[in-house]
Amino acid sequence: MNTFDIILLAIGVSMDAFAVAIAKGLSVGKLQPAHYTNIASWFGIFHILMTLFGYYIGHSLAAAVEKFDHWVAFYMLVALGVKMIHDSLKQKPEASGADFSTRTMFITSLATSLDVFAIGVSLSFFEVNIWWAVIIIGIIVSAFSAAGLKIGNHFGARHKSKAEIAGGVILIVMGVKILIEHLCS
Repeated sequence: MNTFDIILLAIGVSMDAFAVAIAKGLSVGKLQPAHYTNIASWFGIFHILMTLFGYYIGHSLAAAVEKFDHWVAFYMLVALGVKMIHDSLKQKPEASGADFSTRTMFITSLATSLDVFAIGVSLSFFEVNIWWAVIIIGIIVSAFSAAGLKIGNHFGARHKSKAEIAGGVILIVMGVKILIEHLCS
């Protein structure tokens, strides 16, 4: 898995955090630098930790699933992608307002990073520098979170669903790409 693939994965998994940040941006009157730092730090750090956790869990199981690891990665990425698309098409109430308290940010960060645990497991099946991967994921998730906050504050909620759909499509494409590469090699 090369750097471009990791960047695409990072963009795909950042869409949940991006969508939540848009929702938070909708409910903040005037954005302060602390808002950007808060949301980017919480979401970026949780995505890094969950990716690492998934990677090390998957790495410990790698020998047992070596013969079908590409199918596991394919299934996990496609399932996550389909879930993101499905969730974006459902009407859900906005539960994430302007509350930036530690408790709210912890819960929100955990909720938006659960899917990336599966990405970490998938990454454990490939030759990948996990530290490079989590740095890329952390930076991209942080950047998308800060951008989502600004977009939500400026434009409103009309882009939230489209972002989640785009993230889902990216994950599905990456899953198919991984499967095809392994079946053709």
